[in-house]
Amino acid sequence: MDGATAPRIAFDTQALTQAPAALEAAIESGDLSGAVTLVWREGEIAQLETIGRRNVETGAPMTRDTLFRIASMTKPVTSAAALMLMEEGKLALGDPITKWAPEFADMRVLKSAGGPLEETCPALREITIEDLLTHRAGLAYGFTSVGPIAKAHDDVLGDVMNVRITADAWMKALGGLPLSYPPGERFHYSHATDVLGFLLGRIEGKDIRDVLMERIFAPLGMVDTDFFFPPAKRDRAAVVYRLNEETGVLAPLVFDRHDEPPAFCGGGGGLVSTADDYLKFARMLLKGGELDGTRLLEPETVALMRTNRLTDTQREVTFLGIPFWLGQGFGLGVSMITDPEKQAWMGAGSRGAFGWPGAFGTWWQADPEEDMIILYLIQNSVPLGPELAVGQRMEGRLALPMFQKAVYAALGK
Repeated sequence: MDGATAPRIAFDTQALTQAPAALEAAIESGDLSGAVTLVWREGEIAQLETIGRRNVETGAPMTRDTLFRIASMTKPVTSAAALMLMEEGKLALGDPITKWAPEFADMRVLKSAGGPLEETCPALREITIEDLLTHRAGLAYGFTSVGPIAKAHDDVLGDVMNVRITADAWMKALGGLPLSYPPGERFHYSHATDVLGFLLGRIEGKDIRDVLMERIFAPLGMVDTDFFFPPAKRDRAAVVYRLNEETGVLAPLVFDRHDEPPAFCGGGGGLVSTADDYLKFARMLLKGGELDGTRLLEPETVALMRTNRLTDTQREVTFLGIPFWLGQGFGLGVSMITDPEKQAWMGAGSRGAFGWPGAFGTWWQADPEEDMIILYLIQNSVPLGPELAVGQRMEGRLALPMFQKAVYAALGK
């Protein structure tokens, strides 16, 4: 009997209760404010934990409906919307983005990714939709870059967490910067999905927020997912904290407050959501594009999304200074485990398990082999840079791989 038809091993329920222990320890030590975790398997929620506080100052506890800034967990959502338009023939993976974004015509590429901005050469080809979906566009983030281009991103685009210009002004500003690498050459984490989101808006003739609301959030019943905290829901929002290394105390990060949808809705990292809302999206992808009778994508398209597109050479390049791709690949907006043993040093999962994390520590994974989805939601900010921060107390982040391993250990893995 093969793995696809063999009966799945049931959770050791007593062992599963031990999974949140690392989180509880990090909260007690003051490294985390709180967390919401959810384990869904074979149609049922096997475990749901609400631990600690969503607001340390007021004492408000974490609850099942707590709203989190999910940062780059936004990217799979925007990518799924792009694939919906692809199925309708409104775009193709090979389309140059200049078809809708003339701001990126005649791009130039830095001769050295960390070198002077004036030392460039012409890009050999245009950026494509596939380049955006796979982060091989040559674009960058300031925090994934070194040298003048890193400062240029901050100077031209402003605070990545509080963008205060319109989408069109932002696109023009980004298009005026040189690329860090030639299109297609390597995975370089970047604003690519933000660009993709604004392209979808231009194709549909509306704001990217409206595109996602109409095509994904409303059909799936994701009633708490948006690009801001509406005033009526603001008391459910979890505060994002960063540990002050000198005092050892968590300090809240300051974000702009919006009473209505902001002018800039970034498809690469702007969403807020809840555990139950994101579970619906993850279940849709796990089930091949359909949730409870509502189909958003065809199974073949979801399979394409969940298939590695990075070459062996591209996977040799480190990500954030670590050998991230040893046991993983990257498809159209999500990463996937290609070798569980090689990937095990940084987490746990079966071959083919897929997902993508967020900068504030949020993480999710859908595992087709186990018919399982794991959601892990915290609000813990660490300094971002081209390499993972070192020399800091990282207990707040180390709780994640311990939690992952504990969940899979409860399955005997």
